[in-house]
Amino acid sequence: MEAFLDWLFVGVWGAALIATFIPIVPAGFIILGAALLHELFTGFAEISLLTWAALGVLTLLSSLVDNIAAALGARRYGGSRYGVWGAFIGGVAGVFVLPPWGLFLLPLLGAFLGERLAGRSLDEALRGTQGAILGLLGGILGKFLIHLLMGLLVLRAIF
Repeated sequence: MEAFLDWLFVGVWGAALIATFIPIVPAGFIILGAALLHELFTGFAEISLLTWAALGVLTLLSSLVDNIAAALGARRYGGSRYGVWGAFIGGVAGVFVLPPWGLFLLPLLGAFLGERLAGRSLDEALRGTQGAILGLLGGILGKFLIHLLMGLLVLRAIF
């Protein structure tokens, strides 16, 4: 039974890694839930409290990383505070508006509108938006690496 549970976690983790690229799917919470399910059936005997704490922090970080990365990308490419906040607010709104497309489009729209509100020219606004795009892609990569680390922590504990 324990071997089945171990491999069930591996399967769910693999599916969650793929789901990382689908914005509306909370892959970090799926990985955390799979670890919790594994431990429920094994009597909480394999994963330490420190590992649970790390998994909790990584789960929260994975849920924020793409919004933060889009905002930082806009800032890196010369975006104003308005553009950075626009990208961040757009990312949060994108969860609720037009999922999953809103998660990609609204940070970009938010960065662009923020730059225009700040009085930036069209070229400057587009440059800030380009940074938001690159930041968003970097955030997806960061989220994937966090999910990879989460699974490796659990695998180290259960195998």
